[in-house]
Amino acid sequence: MTIRVVVADDQQLVRAGLCGIVDTAADLTVVGAAADGAEAVDLARRERPDVVLMDVCMPRTDGLEATRRITESTPVRVLILSTFDLDEYVWAALRGGASGFLLKDAPPANLLAAIRVVAAGEALLAPQITRRLIAQFLATPAPVAEFVTPDRLAAAVTAREREVLALVAEGLSNSEIALRLHISPGTAKTHVANLLNKLDVRDRIQLVILALRAGVA
Repeated sequence: MTIRVVVADDQQLVRAGLCGIVDTAADLTVVGAAADGAEAVDLARRERPDVVLMDVCMPRTDGLEATRRITESTPVRVLILSTFDLDEYVWAALRGGASGFLLKDAPPANLLAAIRVVAAGEALLAPQITRRLIAQFLATPAPVAEFVTPDRLAAAVTAREREVLALVAEGLSNSEIALRLHISPGTAKTHVANLLNKLDVRDRIQLVILALRAGVA
C-alpha cells in the first residue's frame, strides 16, 4: 500500500527537496505541494493524503493553524517539520493535533521512517524534542492527569506496561519499543493503547509527562 503525502513549505527549494526525498521511497508518493498553510488545508481536504509534512512558519495561514484545521476536519495526520528544536511551536503543534515533530536537519532516512510511523497511526517526536519538552513542562506545567500518583500508577498498570511507559518517555516509537523488549510491534502498540486507556490520557506526550511525574522516566 502506497502512503500518500502532501508537502507544505513556503520555501520553494525546501519544498522541492522534500518532495524529491519522499519520492525516492517506493512505498511513498507525493500527491500535492503547498506554499502556505491555507493551501495545505485545501490540499488535505481535497486529496485526503495519509500524512502532511507541515512547515511551521508560512504566510497567510501558518503551519500551526493549518494543522489544527486539518486534524479537526479530516482524518489526515500531520508531521511537523521545523528548524527549531524547542519553543512554543512544539506545544502548539501537539495541542493542535499534530502526530509528530521532527527537525529539518534529520537525515532523509529518518524523515521517511517518520512518515511511515505517523501513517501507521503512531506518534513521533525527535528524541531531543522529548527530553527538552519535559524540561519545558517542568518550568510551565500543562494540563495532564495530575491525579496519577506513583502508587496509583503501580496499581493501575502491569510490570510490562510500566516498562513500556518508561520507553515511551524516552521517545521511542512502538517499533523501537518492540525491538528493545523483544516483542512484536503489534504487542507494543497494544501495551501503549492500554496505558492511554488505563491512565486516561489523550496521547503519548501526556504519557511522557505522566511518567516523569510518577517517577518512571
